[in-house]
Amino acid sequence: MKKDLISILVLFLLLSTSFVGVSNQKNQETVDIDKSETSTNGGLMDSAWPMYCHDQRHTGQSEYSTAGNPGVEKWRITLAGSVWGGPVIDADGIIYMGTSNRFYAFFPNGTIKWSYGFVDIQSTPAIGDDGIIYVGTAYDSPRLYAFYPNGTVKWLYGTGDGIFSSPVIGVDGTIYFGQNHGIGGYINALYPNGTLRWRFQTAHMVYSDPALGEDGTVYCGSHDGNLYALYPTNGTLKWAYHTGGWVACGPAIAVDGTIYCDSWDGYLYALYPNGTLRWKTGGYLAGTTPVIGSDGTIYVGNEQLTAIYPGNGSVKWSCDLGPGRTIRGSSPAISADGTIYFGTWIGDYSGGEIIAVNPDGTERWRKLIADDFVNSGPAIGSDGTIYIGSTWAQNPDSCLHAFGSLDPNAPTAPIITGQTNGRIKRTYDYTFTSTSPLGNQLYYLIDWGNGATTDWLGPYSSGEPLTMKHSWSEQGTYNITARAKDTDNRWGPWGNLSVTMPYEPPHFRFFEWLLERFPNAFPILRYLLGFNQ
Repeated sequence: MKKDLISILVLFLLLSTSFVGVSNQKNQETVDIDKSETSTNGGLMDSAWPMYCHDQRHTGQSEYSTAGNPGVEKWRITLAGSVWGGPVIDADGIIYMGTSNRFYAFFPNGTIKWSYGFVDIQSTPAIGDDGIIYVGTAYDSPRLYAFYPNGTVKWLYGTGDGIFSSPVIGVDGTIYFGQNHGIGGYINALYPNGTLRWRFQTAHMVYSDPALGEDGTVYCGSHDGNLYALYPTNGTLKWAYHTGGWVACGPAIAVDGTIYCDSWDGYLYALYPNGTLRWKTGGYLAGTTPVIGSDGTIYVGNEQLTAIYPGNGSVKWSCDLGPGRTIRGSSPAISADGTIYFGTWIGDYSGGEIIAVNPDGTERWRKLIADDFVNSGPAIGSDGTIYIGSTWAQNPDSCLHAFGSLDPNAPTAPIITGQTNGRIKRTYDYTFTSTSPLGNQLYYLIDWGNGATTDWLGPYSSGEPLTMKHSWSEQGTYNITARAKDTDNRWGPWGNLSVTMPYEPPHFRFFEWLLERFPNAFPILRYLLGFNQ
């Protein structure tokens, strides 16, 4: 009897231990777990742009120059769903980015390698040095996903609440990210096999993207107004600094260990590594994670792009974005030559741009790339190409864009021929001709200059003319532009033709009928009535 009681007691203890483990990880949902992977994996991939704001410290600095980047759109690809996060790039040049509908992998030429859905992604992925891609989902069974480079799922970790935070990968392979939890939130740490290492609870949502110090300290903000510093091994609190508003964006860490964070109280904070205030400067409603130039200059975006001296927080310069424009979510990317790239919102969901700013605060170039908004942070490729996502109010839902130098084997600029002066409301023929240096078949994209555009038309043989009909309903001068792409998605330069459509002259329908019936008669009358225009 005594032996039976001891057996029952041992069984009870074993079951109790199991239940405790489940309760500590009650939201966990994993697949294909390798129990041997706990902390032995490597860290972040050594690639051109492997995570949000480029690196674990969120400097936004690229080691690659864009001095030769002319700001030409090399290509764009249409996607399903809105783009809230930014792209990342692996060591092979593959680009990964999520939308509110799908997760995508793209070849460097802008064609899709694979996609996975339906998943709602509102943050930026991170790539481990073993090629595993980590990304969180916001709604509909929120999870942190681990993808193999071929697009299959290695494992997933169910959180039960939305992930709006971009993950960061530690030197030992630990993955850190924030999540919401009702009116509260968590800062999580997962082993590389997808099991929970630790979690730290905050008093409000965690949208902030964690950053790591040189010693591994995890820095992350919360909507409770605190910037937290946590020990990486066990997630215990090192210190917390309370600001006067939400800390919704991620912090950035300078080489000397200074931590910069933006708060919704309108201040940019600089904190010493021990959590005490170094300085704060006001007037910068949080729009992005602050990023840090190679000379220590801090760049923060909101109603303008502002450059701040690191020593005392004084303003170095401010770049005016233009009427109604703000930077929301598009944390800047800094190239090795010092050019700063970021996206804008024009008004309230009224359009979006990518803007390039020189190191002295003067504008280098800007391109309108959306009719809704640009929330995506840019990523800089090893060849100096700039990648950025955009969201559209009408079809397409969104796009991934690549800006840089065109491929030398891209098609030629189309030669456009047709009537350059004519009458409004009359249809004219226009011919477009381009050639491919490789002899590939071609597609044509046409903008008629009056708001009318065509989607890609084709394929046509290299050198084969494309003839299209068009008319204009209002008086004016219009610039017809067109470009060609080949079957390998090499986009060529724009060709253009300027046409003038003068006013519709007054005339009598009888004379119009008479002149059309007898075209060689009444040449003077034809001239007076404007039929030769």
